[in-house]
Amino acid sequence: MPVLLVLLIAGIVAFLIYKFYIAPAGAPAAAAGGRSGHGFAFLSNGLLFYREPNGDVKQVHSAYAQEAMDRRERSRQRHSWKQGTSFTIAAGGNARDFDAAEKPILATSAVFEADGNLLYFQQDEHVGGLFRHDIASGRELRLLLRQNLHLADLALSPDGTQLAASSPQSAGVANIVLMKSDGSTVREATGGDTLDTAPAWIPGAPNRLLFQSSGLARDAQGYIAAQGHASIQKLDMDTGSVTAVRDDPQFDHLKPRVSPNGDLHFIRRPYQAPRYGAGAMIMDTLLFPFRLLRAVFHYLNFFSMMYTRKPLTTASGPAMQADLKNILLQGRRIDAEKALRSARPVNGVPSLVPESWQLIRISQDGDERVLATNVASYDLSADGTIIYSNGRGVFVLGQDGASQLASTQDFVGDVVAAAS
Repeated sequence: MPVLLVLLIAGIVAFLIYKFYIAPAGAPAAAAGGRSGHGFAFLSNGLLFYREPNGDVKQVHSAYAQEAMDRRERSRQRHSWKQGTSFTIAAGGNARDFDAAEKPILATSAVFEADGNLLYFQQDEHVGGLFRHDIASGRELRLLLRQNLHLADLALSPDGTQLAASSPQSAGVANIVLMKSDGSTVREATGGDTLDTAPAWIPGAPNRLLFQSSGLARDAQGYIAAQGHASIQKLDMDTGSVTAVRDDPQFDHLKPRVSPNGDLHFIRRPYQAPRYGAGAMIMDTLLFPFRLLRAVFHYLNFFSMMYTRKPLTTASGPAMQADLKNILLQGRRIDAEKALRSARPVNGVPSLVPESWQLIRISQDGDERVLATNVASYDLSADGTIIYSNGRGVFVLGQDGASQLASTQDFVGDVVAAAS
């Protein structure tokens, strides 16, 4: 009898692990019943995927990225004979590592053009480039390639002639930049000691756009001590003036979008203020030994994985990819394992963000409505259709308010709705 009970419990545990951790993982999958007729793209771990209206999901492969990786591999092979020789000693006495892996070329943002083709930005630690992917032929066209250029949050103007983007600068600052859709004449549109991201054009107002902005607080040495709440600002490019649209110190207002009928959409989540004071200091002091032991364990576990391919323990719960344990979503670090255990699933898909991350719509009359919860990212198509993600699945929000599952993936960092 005890043996049967143990087998029953083991079967239940195996089913739960498969349902919530193994089944959603792996390559992107079109969900059953997810043939909604809406195409979209999404980013996952620096890779770009395109979901066709018929439900098929394909990765957008970059010829430029493949060529760069091939060059790096040929260079590594040419220098491999130097390992273990005097050539590995630099002038200062330090060791050179010719096999050291460079940072990969990752896609940071994408946007659809009116004809259905994709514009996307790719970068590594040195070079960034703007590319166009022809959906019909699969060919890639390089539009812009520049040293030390980093862009995110691409937004195409309604007439298709201009691109707005967020450009991270030195010292943790990010500005909104404008350029032509062919990648030429890049210029800054905002400045200051702020983090300006997620630009969005306003339909019917070609010289005005919205963006989210957070102020930065620095210490006496100039390092960032805290980041303020995110507000929604409006930029008038005719006058250069910036005015607040939504600003509440209790909340972050993220990814503003304006629908064709003029309704304002954004993600609202509680703002997490930095913890200061005696209470935080006492808590940090009490937890210091445990945090130190945890750091030592992970340090030793790293070497165990490197040299034996085995972790020090297998009793830590369902396996997660190392880069998914702590991920960054909308500027906030997320403990993925904790989130998957505690956050409410959407249509059976575990969420990486809590219910307090809400998609809000404010009509031109001022009526406010919560359209969806557990929203990590979203976008609007030209006809007003909303595509959103909870971090593990992509959903189409119907006019009746019901969410239809369209695709699942380990990690969905951003979603991009097709033009139509």
